[in-house]
Amino acid sequence: RVVSYSYLSSSLFYVYGSVRDCRAVTIPPLACVSGDRILKGSIKYLPFFLPISLSILMFGTLASGELETARLRRDLGFSCGGIRMEGENMVPQGGDGEGEQVNETVPFQIQQHPFEQTQKLVVGYALTPKKKKSFLQPKLEVLARRKGICFVPIDLNRPLSEQGPFDIVLHKLLGKEWQDVIEDYQKKHQEVTVLDPPGAIQRIHNRQSMLQGLADLNLSDCSGSIFVPKQMVVLKDSASSADRAIEAVAKPLWIDGTAKSHQLFLAYDRRSLAELDPPLVLQEFVNHGGVMFKVFVVGDTIKVVRRFSLPNISNCEKAKVDGVFQFPRVSSAAASVDNADLDPSVAELPPKPFLEALAKELRILLGLRLFNIDMIREHGSKNVFYVIDINYFPGYAKMPDYEQVFVDFFHDMAQAKQKKRHCK
Repeated sequence: RVVSYSYLSSSLFYVYGSVRDCRAVTIPPLACVSGDRILKGSIKYLPFFLPISLSILMFGTLASGELETARLRRDLGFSCGGIRMEGENMVPQGGDGEGEQVNETVPFQIQQHPFEQTQKLVVGYALTPKKKKSFLQPKLEVLARRKGICFVPIDLNRPLSEQGPFDIVLHKLLGKEWQDVIEDYQKKHQEVTVLDPPGAIQRIHNRQSMLQGLADLNLSDCSGSIFVPKQMVVLKDSASSADRAIEAVAKPLWIDGTAKSHQLFLAYDRRSLAELDPPLVLQEFVNHGGVMFKVFVVGDTIKVVRRFSLPNISNCEKAKVDGVFQFPRVSSAAASVDNADLDPSVAELPPKPFLEALAKELRILLGLRLFNIDMIREHGSKNVFYVIDINYFPGYAKMPDYEQVFVDFFHDMAQAKQKKRHCK
């Protein structure tokens, strides 16, 4: 019995040492002689060593449990509380780092997964299936996860206030019902950033109101000037009496998310309007060398791409042509002019300071942070530009490095929110 108790005490110290990867520490036998002296010596020290031994055993078990937890965190990773969104399903999240190790030789210093250290932002999204497919690319989700940004789908069959909590609501859905839902949510949850306010979005879904106020923007100190083409609305009962039907770009009045609402026609004569379905907006055609600039805006960041557009129209051609002609889809990536051999005066990008000032003014005027501008340079001029269209939450997949731009945009918003909390 004495030998067993002595061995137990030694073993307990050995277990604790093994858990911490330290050299095993043993205690000397309680007695080195046999007979009555051994029993008496052991009994004498029993009340002293038994509580210590039991404490060490419990301590070692806790340390082992903490280390096992660290291994699980390392192996599984965390995203939105240990899960990540894949489509609309929640699945375990794998760690992003490779070769990550838990330092088991330092007691109770468990390393956190990088995502745990930066988890700051939950983005709830309400997008059409087409928009979700084009925007939520795997690269965007991976980069976002590394910055602690989690995308969570909004269930349209449940009250929005019962979901979340969200830091940001990202949406592009049409219809009065959704507009009422998001406006009510915004009033009740002012701590949540809605991208963007539905009332501001509605303005640019109407091509009559879309460009109002642009000509009055204060860009006097910039190396360029901005104009808006002359426009008029053609309603169903006034198509035959329209005054401005020569060299006009005909566009549907309303942008409703359908392909038809983005169809553009070039009308050469008044009679040709009868072939189109009002209500329409007729926009003056401005010669621009066949190149259009698409300026993508994401918060304070701007990116510009060039696209082929319609060629110039000469006075000679005007006299020979009549009818209407449908535009090709100039917004597609296939229409890029980046590798084309063009006259530098036509293909040169607008000055960066000018674009930055324009984007800043438009963010204030429109109340939007996610949009793009379609611009043209008047042919024969250096820095005279016309804004011909504005789109909310456009096809950002056509913008270079859009994934990193959005991750930085969301990350900056998270830092701003955190800073605001600390200042209160």
